[in-house]
Amino acid sequence: MFEDLSDKLSAAFQGISGKAKLTDVNIAETVREIRRALLDADVNYEVARDFTNKVKEEAMGSGVLTSVQPGQMFTKIIYDELVDVLGGEKVDINFSKNSLSVILIAGLQGSGKTTFVGKLAKYLKDNNKNPMVAAADVYRPAAVEQLKTLAAQVGVPVYSIEAKDAVRVAKEAVDAARKAACDVLIIDTAGRLHVDEEMMNEVAKIKEIVKPSETLFVVDSMTGQDAVNTAKEFHNRINFDGVVLTKLDGDTRGGAALSIKTVVKKPIKFVSTGEKLDALSPFYPDRMAQRILGMGDVVSLVEKAQEQFDEKEARKLEKKIQSNSFTLEDFYEQLQQIKKMGSLTDLLSMVPGMGKALKDVDIDDGAFKPIEAIINSMTQHERQSPEIINGSRKRRIADGSGTSVRDINELLKQFEQMKKMMKTMSKFSKMGRAAQGLKNMPFMKR
Repeated sequence: MFEDLSDKLSAAFQGISGKAKLTDVNIAETVREIRRALLDADVNYEVARDFTNKVKEEAMGSGVLTSVQPGQMFTKIIYDELVDVLGGEKVDINFSKNSLSVILIAGLQGSGKTTFVGKLAKYLKDNNKNPMVAAADVYRPAAVEQLKTLAAQVGVPVYSIEAKDAVRVAKEAVDAARKAACDVLIIDTAGRLHVDEEMMNEVAKIKEIVKPSETLFVVDSMTGQDAVNTAKEFHNRINFDGVVLTKLDGDTRGGAALSIKTVVKKPIKFVSTGEKLDALSPFYPDRMAQRILGMGDVVSLVEKAQEQFDEKEARKLEKKIQSNSFTLEDFYEQLQQIKKMGSLTDLLSMVPGMGKALKDVDIDDGAFKPIEAIINSMTQHERQSPEIINGSRKRRIADGSGTSVRDINELLKQFEQMKKMMKTMSKFSKMGRAAQGLKNMPFMKR
């Protein structure tokens, strides 16, 4: 995520880090490099210009010029400006008080609206809401079926009709949601171009009739400036409340994320980072700024861990680690918990300093499968007492798991190393153990 921008900003900082103090000359040089990095990242020109002007002004302030650590001071200035340009602070969804909340979804074709509707339904359900989704994308072939499939996976009801009348679907869905005692209705609409007058009138009419408490504009972050320009046109027509950036995991530049708040004056509320239904996160400007600058995002990592790990189970595990009774069954269970937290690449990028370290590391989200197959091919006694696994047992396990004896040996070796590491790390926080454990997992290959 934003790797190109992060690398270029880091390169810009390197030049000033070795200086004894900030001067007009080295400030100007660094600012030029930062502006070039922003423009290369497809950031809106005016946004890039205003950003670097503010950085220069701040860096040349009287309190900064005397700093003995110019690199650190400059990083702090850039961080503050990044937070500001990204929106300043997290902005939540607007929910209606004491009535049904209607969330209207709009955007271009192919931006990921329908998938986002499924993700949002899951997010709301996980946060104690009772949502319904409405299939108002009546034009795209299989759009209704796609939404029904996603809704079934989440376990939420869908309102749809046979007629190709999006306005009617939206209107009737409101009544259906109220009758079903749902507290949130998410309306999926067809993708449309801002120059398509008929389609733009349709979504404007839907908004007028259902009077949503929240209108979200979904945009593919990888389209950069095109995304920003489209958002501006949509906002002029339907005055949306917030932006959703999809496919952020594939965006190495960050132009849309850094430009859109300033250009359309509306906050980014969610970011989507993959195809899985749990790959959706509220947008935190400060956390994103930290990730751009290579500081990681420990808070988000802790939150993800807390969602999956039960406190009582964590204490039981800690006792096992300290008493050296951590088994392959426990190891297998931890793998399942980690898998639920999301993409391995994304998780590790949240660990401070890991972003750069991962550049030359290939992390396969399916790499747990051979490990799981090996453990599942063991008897319960073998999982609890791996020291009994001799040559004949290894050959049987290898045949049963479709792996090799060498793979068995490697897993057992890494398991013992992990046991020692976890015992050593047990005196630190849970987060410390989690971060170190992830770094030493056998899915990381150079």
